[in-house]
Amino acid sequence: MRATRLASALTLDGRLDEEIYREIAPASDFIQQDPGEGEPAHDKTEVWVFFDDRNMYVAARCWDEHPEQIVANELRRDHINIYNNDNFAVGLDTFYDRRNGYLFQTNAIGGIGDGYMTDEKEHNRDWSTVWETRSRIDERGWTLEMAIPFKSLRYASAGPQTWGILFRRIVRGSRNEHSFLTRIPAAAGGGGIYRMSRAATLVGLEAPARSRNIEIKPYAISSLMTDATAEPAIRNDPDGNAGVDVKYGVTRGLTADFTYNTDFAQVEDDVQQVNLTRFSQFFPEKRDFFLEGQGIFAFGGVSGQTGRGLGTTIPTETPVLFFSRRIGLNRGRSVPIIGGGRVTGRAGKYSIGALSIETDDAEATGAAQTNFSAFRVKRDILRRSNVGVIMTRRAPLVSASSGAAAGGGTNTVGGIDANFSFFQALNILGYYAKSDTPALDGRSASWRATLDYGGDRYGLQLERLVVEEHFDPQLGFLRRSDFRRSFAGARFSPRPKDSRLFRKVGVDASFDDIENGDGGLETRQMTAGLNVELNNSDRWQVDYNRELEAIHAPFLVAGKGAVARGDYQFQALSATYTLGPRRRINGSLRVGYGSFYAGDRTEASYSGRVEISARVSIEPTINVDWIDLPSGAFVSKLFSSRTNVTFTPRMALGALVQYNASNDSLGANVRFRWEYTPGSDFYVVYGEGRDTALEMPGALATRTFVVKITRLLRF
Repeated sequence: MRATRLASALTLDGRLDEEIYREIAPASDFIQQDPGEGEPAHDKTEVWVFFDDRNMYVAARCWDEHPEQIVANELRRDHINIYNNDNFAVGLDTFYDRRNGYLFQTNAIGGIGDGYMTDEKEHNRDWSTVWETRSRIDERGWTLEMAIPFKSLRYASAGPQTWGILFRRIVRGSRNEHSFLTRIPAAAGGGGIYRMSRAATLVGLEAPARSRNIEIKPYAISSLMTDATAEPAIRNDPDGNAGVDVKYGVTRGLTADFTYNTDFAQVEDDVQQVNLTRFSQFFPEKRDFFLEGQGIFAFGGVSGQTGRGLGTTIPTETPVLFFSRRIGLNRGRSVPIIGGGRVTGRAGKYSIGALSIETDDAEATGAAQTNFSAFRVKRDILRRSNVGVIMTRRAPLVSASSGAAAGGGTNTVGGIDANFSFFQALNILGYYAKSDTPALDGRSASWRATLDYGGDRYGLQLERLVVEEHFDPQLGFLRRSDFRRSFAGARFSPRPKDSRLFRKVGVDASFDDIENGDGGLETRQMTAGLNVELNNSDRWQVDYNRELEAIHAPFLVAGKGAVARGDYQFQALSATYTLGPRRRINGSLRVGYGSFYAGDRTEASYSGRVEISARVSIEPTINVDWIDLPSGAFVSKLFSSRTNVTFTPRMALGALVQYNASNDSLGANVRFRWEYTPGSDFYVVYGEGRDTALEMPGALATRTFVVKITRLLRF
């Protein structure tokens, strides 16, 4: 595809009424990925690429025979629901390495979504940059125009460019159809836009000479805090602070970030989870500074961003060696970050990530002043494969008063990994890692080998995972230690021909066996499932689970019911129906019943979205578990509701209310965000937490009120 130079800047209004659209022929003839792989798309899509000295422009006419059925109800920036609307996306492989790229996405009402794609598998949707887009719906479908500044991209050199470019269109309302400019296999699923090895080649584009490539983003914050749980208690304590983030383009491919006196008071609260196991829960990272470039630190097939594998869902038993939530958080509370730096990006065939952050001590959380460091290098090999190394280090600093290292000493982890991708859907992954923790008798290792075939019709996954007794990635996440895991799973998912109701039917089964280091049984699980995808985007799923658990130490389920030591065998049956995104009320409804340790468990849950208008929605979540154990019966309840009011794609008000009966907590968080100029934000945040178990139910535990402003300066 050829880009066309403009004599003057494009007027960004989404109308496509300039003369240039009549003079230049668009790219068209999109090809279906789903449901009819390889067939021509039903509705025509036309795409243009232009540029001037400052911006690259992408414009598209999305024809639709039924414009009244267009689904467009999300304006929140980077929200996953933009993908569930009628939407258009472009992937840009600016280094033409056929495996990494930028993603820019919009819907029919101008929602903004961007991200960075790594190794054709990992998508960091929390990466954000400065760009503009406009959309319009008319009687022929809808149109869009994007303006992406060259300053917002990294590329090899100035002058004539050869980039990979991939266009995707999703028609949700009338057909539930996915199509691309080039042919993308159905096996890629929703990750088809990541397949930069199948992108078209963009020529004719000319990038400007390199600028100083410096971004400075200072912030100022004012807050009022109450904390009744602190010693002594804090009541309406005023505070103010300031800090700065600096971004510098070391080369066209490498970016250095520096942060001083970092503050994340504007970040939304974690969403509560129901935990009916004896293991720690995984909460994803939400802080922008740590999210950018996180895909580079993914190791051995898993990432600290989602806890999921890079191709398909990988069970959470796999250690995450770099998990940024270990930095600046302790015991559920924030720890002051003094400052630090990071270098991420590409240098030829190498992906490089290096990070060093220093946190201050925090008496309230028991945290000592600590340095956190991570170093990661990956080398591209073959067409879609790579090998790499990683090293992480957590080092509490020496206390001046005691002359000894606080916090239990240092911890160092190093490892090598390899990720081989063949054909359309075959992935072979493996790693070997060692940790060195003097306080835990020195070194201990972990290794993993996985074969994953994720075809559209067939699927197969085999895994062997070993984690030795003292393996301790303190800058990572480890669900359990000292175990040996063998896993096998298979899937058959044909597409019924000429069916007006069913799009895809799948059956799957898996066997999971986990033993401790002495060869004793820990967990043995067998599952079987039936999955049905309907043409109207609804889904139906039935799962059967049979499990054997060896409990070596008693624990409390959800903090309520006691489970004694012993061997337990139990089974359960569950059914889930998911209402597709084209419905005004959508989401998943789940019910289940079965034995549970030495008792029984009945579950019911709903999580979804209620559309009031394109700018107002409510997202309720209800989880109720009725559990009957020999130690007693109880009900675990978790209720939450998120209300969203989006005035424009850059101005939104959100309110999250959560009640968790397991820890007797009631919390509320209200956040107003206004991106008053691209890259610069103004926040007003109010949050409070209440303890429902106190003598006075609902007594205030914490309350915060924060006003924060940032300003982006680009040079």
